[in-house]
Amino acid sequence: MQIDKLRGRELDQLFQAVLSLNDLEECYRFFDDLCTVNEIQSLAQRLEVARMLREGKTYHKIETETGASTATISRVKRCLNYGNDAYEEMLARVHEDKAEAAEK
Repeated sequence: MQIDKLRGRELDQLFQAVLSLNDLEECYRFFDDLCTVNEIQSLAQRLEVARMLREGKTYHKIETETGASTATISRVKRCLNYGNDAYEEMLARVHEDKAEAAEK
């Protein structure tokens, strides 16, 4: 894991802060204070690229719909294929949460 090189008190503090967020509104406020708009959009774009790759969309379609570069798409694809399965886990959870919300 590449993140092992970064492990430490500051990163632990950041991740603990993220884990402590209670709802979507709190996430918006925290990330608005923590990151630039471009940084937030880049993170969101990578997750969307992962979702689209998982659905079998082509690079061209992903590039057109998200504005992501082919380098970004390739990096996300590499993570999907050889990473820690975190994209898969998060996308599955988000899908489950949406399904549960639709049932209510």
